Amino acid sequence: MPGMFDRLSAFDGAPQPARRAGLRERWQRWWSARLPPSDTLTLTQRNIYILPTAAGWMLALTLLVLLVASINFQLNMGYLLTFLLVGSAVVGVHLCHATLRGLSLRLLVPEPQFLGTAARLQVQLHSSARDTRYGIGVAVRAGAREWAWTDVPAEGSSAVQVAFQPMRRGVQSLPTLMLETRYPLGTFRVWALWRPAAQVLVYPRPEAPAPPLPLPPGEAQADGGATPARAAGEFDGVRAYRRGDPLRLVLWKKAAQSLATGTHGLISRDNAQAQRHELWLDWGATGLADPEARLSRLAAWVLQADRLGLTFGLRLPGRQIAPDGGAAQRRRCLEALALC
Repeated sequence: MPGMFDRLSAFDGAPQPARRAGLRERWQRWWSARLPPSDTLTLTQRNIYILPTAAGWMLALTLLVLLVASINFQLNMGYLLTFLLVGSAVVGVHLCHATLRGLSLRLLVPEPQFLGTAARLQVQLHSSARDTRYGIGVAVRAGAREWAWTDVPAEGSSAVQVAFQPMRRGVQSLPTLMLETRYPLGTFRVWALWRPAAQVLVYPRPEAPAPPLPLPPGEAQADGGATPARAAGEFDGVRAYRRGDPLRLVLWKKAAQSLATGTHGLISRDNAQAQRHELWLDWGATGLADPEARLSRLAAWVLQADRLGLTFGLRLPGRQIAPDGGAAQRRRCLEALALC
């Protein structure tokens, strides 16, 4: 029992803002757990909520004062103004609720992102109604909400993008999204919560600045050093440009020099010579002790090798990816690093 009393006393001694933030976070977790995950959602009366805003409560207080004054002083114009404003507020409730009711939502599968960059989620909103839906906002529920506002045309669709910051690498669930509108009077707030089922893959954060790529076997000098050209990542030879060569193999610096001298000759890397040497990005060649730092360096090496158009392989504890090149190899290696 002492442990329980210690926790209660610690909670009682916590600052009031921190206590409210903790209760709010627990409430949001409980509420999100009740939402079935889905990448599509249709808003109905069962998943739409409505409450007055601060302006709405002020309007209600004003109407109460007008009604009491009209009764006390028998003001016919006061009755007319009061009931006119009440009728406008009732119509506003109906229009505000109808702005979200019947709206169909669809989330596109998010692209993989690097740790430290914002993951963008694209949401498509479709309306089958004959009227335009105005002032609809979409935001990530947790954290500082940055709203993306849009109008959905009649019997049409609209798309918005919202972003969130992944906190770790690997496969992550998407945060709960919130939709909101205060159209047309701003006196009522209608909102809905959406828990997507999709996940996003987060690659390790590439090391910056990254060291040069490791040399293939047999590429080091006799004294153990490396030539400046090799250290910069040029592992293969060069040859004259042939029609059909990929543009990524063209040495654009040399092409600019040739253009300046008037020779107009293009030079490409020789992949046939590059295949004689296998470039392996090895877990043990990073020279680092921290596992996350090793993954960051390997991610930077994968990006550098792909940018240079090299053929490379990846060795990780318990997994090996054979040497290859191109966008598919880049994606395979980054996925392996994210899931390592």
